Amino acid sequence: MPINITMPALSPTMEEGNLSKWLVKEGDKVKSGDVIAEIETDKATMEVEAVDEGTVAKLVVAAGTEGVKVNALIAVLAADGEDVSAAASGAASAAPAPKADGAAAPKAEAAPAPAQTTPAPSTPAAAPATTAAPASVSSDGSRTFSSPLARRLAKEAGIDLSAVAGSGPHGRVVKSDIEAAVAGGGAKAAAPAASASQAPAAPAPAAAAPKGASEEAVLKLFEPGSYELVPHDGMRKTIAKRLVESKQTIPHFYVSVDCELDALLALRAQLNDAAPRKDGGAPAYKLSVNDMVIKAMALSLRDVPDANVSWTDNNMVKHKHADVGVAVSIPGGLITPIIRKAEQKTLSVISNEMRDLGKRAKDRKLKPEEYQGGTSSVSNMGMMGVKVFSAVINPPHATILAVGAGEQRVVVKKGEMAIATVMSVTLSTDHRCVDGALGAELLQAFKGYIENPMGMLV
Repeated sequence: MPINITMPALSPTMEEGNLSKWLVKEGDKVKSGDVIAEIETDKATMEVEAVDEGTVAKLVVAAGTEGVKVNALIAVLAADGEDVSAAASGAASAAPAPKADGAAAPKAEAAPAPAQTTPAPSTPAAAPATTAAPASVSSDGSRTFSSPLARRLAKEAGIDLSAVAGSGPHGRVVKSDIEAAVAGGGAKAAAPAASASQAPAAPAPAAAAPKGASEEAVLKLFEPGSYELVPHDGMRKTIAKRLVESKQTIPHFYVSVDCELDALLALRAQLNDAAPRKDGGAPAYKLSVNDMVIKAMALSLRDVPDANVSWTDNNMVKHKHADVGVAVSIPGGLITPIIRKAEQKTLSVISNEMRDLGKRAKDRKLKPEEYQGGTSSVSNMGMMGVKVFSAVINPPHATILAVGAGEQRVVVKKGEMAIATVMSVTLSTDHRCVDGALGAELLQAFKGYIENPMGMLV
């Protein structure tokens, strides 16, 4: 009996992923534990292992396909002794239609549709059930499937879609077809009668109508050809979703304080100079200011346990350890790898662990458990010269610390002016569980560790 391989859920919140690469081909024999594919989620690229043994009978979803739903069929194995061609034939009927314009030109379309798990419908009655290949209706009642960008370009150029021969999957009209029609000067739309005949197709993508109307309204403000449309990738969609969730559900409250850094910078230099050398002469660690900020935040959460919490409708979740997420900028977005039990780790361990997590974050090689969860976060924009800012809380956290640049400022000490290196930090809190006084107490603990950094070593 054929063995179905489906798109795995690589994290609890994953709904779809991109099948970036197959590491096997049809006819290959695989056994349990063999790596067969690479799946790209919104934050990372992960390897998928085979669970069963058999021969790859059919790769149902092509490499490079985007938006493949969790549990959708992606490949079929023929069990030992089973006819491979028969298993492949059985898989053909279940193959999802390829995502138009997906792998070949990921940035050419305005809004790529999710990959289908069933073939495109062939009857008008089924049209409202899918938005993967919206269609227009010609005067003779036939349907013309087209991509969103192709429809918009056709509308701007006055092109009749039903008169354009589609070169995409299943005859779908894509951007290049419209450009060819415009260059050839043909396929102009017939007057009002043709427009009226197309009207019944408008309600087809009803679920997406508000978004489409919004984009259309925005694009009307600009001249055609003065911009390009770059589709949102999975990471950007997830970031947008979580930021909206955060701002709509979490009542943010902000507390700021200035911290003097001179003692911390002096201790950091001493510790780095004292670092033992590994084989090859490289130091065993190289502490950054951010490493010491992470440690100070973790110890502060330990000292003020009422602030180391998460909000739920029924309970306050009080965490036993400080798992500090650290915002890392990567191409196309942001990810927050987590230093687990940071209050228990030495500065050198935090530094080396952060260096490893940061590198793998930029390569999109983090495992879900390395960036999901956590009890608080640190976002440091000091290295970019930013003096002060307020960060958005990352649920389920109740706090996030925004760290600005250390700079020399004039301060008053014992009634006299002096020069000190000062860093401004702003704590964003979820006011449902960390109110102003508690947030201030947490910041005072943090300031104490930054200005008296020897406390982080004992």
